[in-house]
Amino acid sequence: MKNIHLIPYRVEQVTAAPPRIPEGVRMIQAPEVWESAEHGKGNVVAVLDTGCQTDHPDLAERIVDGRNFTHDDGGDPERFEDYNGHGTHVAGTVAASLRAEEGVVGVAPLADLLVVKVLDKEGSGSYEGIIAGIHYAVDWRGPEGQKTTIISMSLGGPEDHPELYEAVKRAVDAGIPVICAAGNEGDDAPDTDEFAYPGAYGEVIQVGAVDFDRRMAPFSNTNNEIDLVAPGINIYSTYLDGKYASLSGTSMATPHVSGALALIRNISEREFDRELTEAELYAQLVRRTIPLGYPKTAEGNGLLALDILNKFEQLFKILSNSYANGLDR
Repeated sequence: MKNIHLIPYRVEQVTAAPPRIPEGVRMIQAPEVWESAEHGKGNVVAVLDTGCQTDHPDLAERIVDGRNFTHDDGGDPERFEDYNGHGTHVAGTVAASLRAEEGVVGVAPLADLLVVKVLDKEGSGSYEGIIAGIHYAVDWRGPEGQKTTIISMSLGGPEDHPELYEAVKRAVDAGIPVICAAGNEGDDAPDTDEFAYPGAYGEVIQVGAVDFDRRMAPFSNTNNEIDLVAPGINIYSTYLDGKYASLSGTSMATPHVSGALALIRNISEREFDRELTEAELYAQLVRRTIPLGYPKTAEGNGLLALDILNKFEQLFKILSNSYANGLDR
């Protein structure tokens, strides 16, 4: 059986001082809903990746627990440090802390991170390790009874593995949305299909990538299971050695959606005054998308836009007031 790998990505730049709020976080309108969503507080996002720099100043306070399912550090399950950089970057986009005048900010800066290291320093891991990592995330309980609320996977492989599919279904059946990268084997032609698993499973939320001008990334996989797109080119986030980097790939688009679901969950469950099912959370996510004009095989339901419902409501009020004033005259 072949191993599963990081979905290929590009390191554009490594820096010591990135923008305070990265452009990708702004593009999906996360800051506009932070207050109403309590910055994602109360959510635990399991990031299945290459681990995480546990003492990165923007991430240390967000990490609640973790487990290593690779041979790094002699296979010690308690050591889930990142020696690649990819996992640290993804984790920062999800939930980098809101620190005073320093560092970067993630989409959900008060969500907690469960670091599930399923890929080694080379970005490679076994299907068995990833399957075990998914089950670990589903079964995990924190010291205060916390549970995983979201699973994020910026990884993929060419094989449709039955046990991987069963693990994904178990997570979804447990009410945990599973967000996966679409893959970077795209040929810039939406009428041809490219599949990476587990992203291509219908049960997961599969994320494609766009640039900051809302153009589809030419490398983004296209297929009929794409659910939505998010920024995935020149994405600033946390990196190794306490630094920051700009990376590109559907791997970078995925954590924008993972963090967004933490915000959406808080907003929606307060609105409905109950816990939402996975299907209901997905519906709330889709409500917060904007079509870009590409085929559904490329963009799915469109670009993630967290504040779009508020903007529509404000526009409706303006139009209603204008209509009422016109009648008065």
